[in-house]
Amino acid sequence: MSSGLDGVVAAETVMSHVDGQAGRLVLRGLPVELAAESLEFEGALALLWRGFEPLADDAASLRQALGQARARAFALVPKLLPAAAGLPPIEGLRLMLAGLGDGEEGSQPLLAVAAVPVFLAALDRQRRGLAPVAPTPGLGHAADFLAMRAGEVPEPLRAKALDAYLVTVSDHGLNASTFAARVVASTRAGVFSSIVAALCALKGPLHGGAPGPVLDMLDAIGSADRAAAWIDGELAAGRRLMGFGHRIYTVRDPRAEVLKGVVRGLDNGRIRLAEQVEAAALAALARHKPGRKLETNVEFYTALLLDAVGLPRDLFTPVFAVGRVAGWTAHVLEQEATGRLLRPQSRYVGPPVPDAA
Repeated sequence: MSSGLDGVVAAETVMSHVDGQAGRLVLRGLPVELAAESLEFEGALALLWRGFEPLADDAASLRQALGQARARAFALVPKLLPAAAGLPPIEGLRLMLAGLGDGEEGSQPLLAVAAVPVFLAALDRQRRGLAPVAPTPGLGHAADFLAMRAGEVPEPLRAKALDAYLVTVSDHGLNASTFAARVVASTRAGVFSSIVAALCALKGPLHGGAPGPVLDMLDAIGSADRAAAWIDGELAAGRRLMGFGHRIYTVRDPRAEVLKGVVRGLDNGRIRLAEQVEAAALAALARHKPGRKLETNVEFYTALLLDAVGLPRDLFTPVFAVGRVAGWTAHVLEQEATGRLLRPQSRYVGPPVPDAA
């Protein structure tokens, strides 16, 4: 038995390859650094869906179809939004996605991808006392999300930065939420049920719920001259430093480097402090935990990027889902096409079993 299923291969996939020893992430043959530089979200979606969804055969057609699907999702907002009033964004998003029915016309994977940003923008505006804003035809997926949330077309630099983020996090091996999606998909429960299961896994603080506290850490430190003492105090108290260490990567998370480069191009007053805190944290971790390789992970620069494009901290995890739903749907399609019902065994370690009479 492997605790936490470490090292257990549960599926073969063409979607992504994660090399934790070398610090590499490859999306269907394309290194993540090149993917983030050369693809928009729609291109990453086409890459992941190719061979499993006919719409992926032509990236331009997929972009148009995704825009139309956002309009379809927006038409469902009046029906689904009222029940989510007052809930935290991640919980409201879960409830609204659960309201999508298997009878919805058209491509269910496409509607699932389109619905996440549409529903999330509507939820965020509702809690601010604002009416939902309809999608804008012709805008890309990242830009349209920012426009639906703010009520105006975003600055191109911000839209490009969010686009790079969505591509960077679009898929990452058999992580907890993707595995949850594949388990549910293996029962033939359908796309929407699989995506809701994935979102429920993502919201956990050990998976997708950690970027926000990175900013809390930077706020608590305040200035570079306080970083070393603050970090030493946290480690001495046995508390974890947010944004450092990863279950798979024993070296620097390649996605952190991609996002660091993107953040440097934005007007973000935190970046200089963040780089100084990062250096102090890595030095302190090497001293306090010499037997472990703890490097910067994707959460550290995710927090800085999403903050720089104007998003509040409690949207960080659901915005992660805006990107990762590309991978979730791709894995659902792959599981339905190639996989069996996932049914692992358990080992009984409870009270002794009475002998049969």
